[in-house]
Amino acid sequence: MKIHEYQAKEILRSYGVPTPRGEVAFTPDEAKEAAERLGGRVVVKAQIHAGGRGKGGGVKLGDGPTEARKLADQILGMTLVTHQTGPEGRLVKRVLVEETLPIAREIYLGMTLDRATGKSIFMASSEGGMEIEEVAAKDPELILKETVEPAVGLAGYQARRLAFKMGIKGDAFNAAVKAMQALAKAYAATDATMLEINPFVITDDGRAVALDAKMDIDDNALYRHADYVKLRDLEEEDPLETDAIDHGLNYIKLDGNVGCMVNGAGLAMATMDIIQYAGGSPANFLDVGGGANADQIKNGFRIILSDPNVKAIMINIFGGILRVDVLAEGVIAAAKELDIKVPIVLRLEGTKVEEGRRLLKESGLAFIVAADMKEAAEKAVAAASA
Repeated sequence: MKIHEYQAKEILRSYGVPTPRGEVAFTPDEAKEAAERLGGRVVVKAQIHAGGRGKGGGVKLGDGPTEARKLADQILGMTLVTHQTGPEGRLVKRVLVEETLPIAREIYLGMTLDRATGKSIFMASSEGGMEIEEVAAKDPELILKETVEPAVGLAGYQARRLAFKMGIKGDAFNAAVKAMQALAKAYAATDATMLEINPFVITDDGRAVALDAKMDIDDNALYRHADYVKLRDLEEEDPLETDAIDHGLNYIKLDGNVGCMVNGAGLAMATMDIIQYAGGSPANFLDVGGGANADQIKNGFRIILSDPNVKAIMINIFGGILRVDVLAEGVIAAAKELDIKVPIVLRLEGTKVEEGRRLLKESGLAFIVAADMKEAAEKAVAAASA
């Protein structure tokens, strides 16, 4: 679950991470009132679930309440396009009004899961304010990493080593060390899957402050954080992806024309790869899970077909927990109920596969059954192009 910057900062403050003083505003008048309370120069920041807001015109500096109101009026209601929103952009419905700080240095801090070690990893770079992907591509040696032991957290010596390697000195050294350890504590305690501060700033007067904050929280852990559920902003989520979550499905919309229905995330990734290998382009990632039932399969079809770009559907199932005959019954029922017009190509293997193929053959519907993944992908791409 993604949350807004201002929400992430509220959480971080509760764990001792320094952040600028700021208030969220939903109208230009609220932005003016917030600026009056903050005093001095302020920054008005669009709040959407995407990075690159500054380059897209969603972050502006203003002198005092009157200018804060003017800037909020410009940003609120705009469709903000960044490299993460895609060309369709996102409608801005709230802004964060914050105090400005005397910035001496900008650095990057982040945490996520390192799947190679099965542990969280703390990352830092002296090149804050830049896209971290650019830094990784051009100067990978500038990205510092520390593996975090789950029972210990980010140890003091690890935080000090990172601060030393980034050249942080004076009063800011201890402030940065303390803030990094607080960030690691917040990441673990909130069941976050990603925490990124870019930039994390060192001020002229020796403070270390999280100037920005991006935070994703593990959906599977929300039962432990009832207070975080209310932070979810459905208007920032793709309606089809939200619909899928509500029916126990994992769906991500893509730009192609071959719809995919698969059981298992790894198999879904392989399916998308082989569609591209066959010269096509997947329209989505859809994992129905190992124990999908007929209702989930029907909703999977409905969600896939909600995308008007879908010209064919490839179903790739390895029946283990999910028996192939049960899947076939669900596919047949869904095809009849939804009156599906696009070609459906199936590659089926596993438990009760012969029974599943028999049911499909006797259904009277024009299913295309393939012997293997390669053949299924080729037939699906051809059907989508016809």
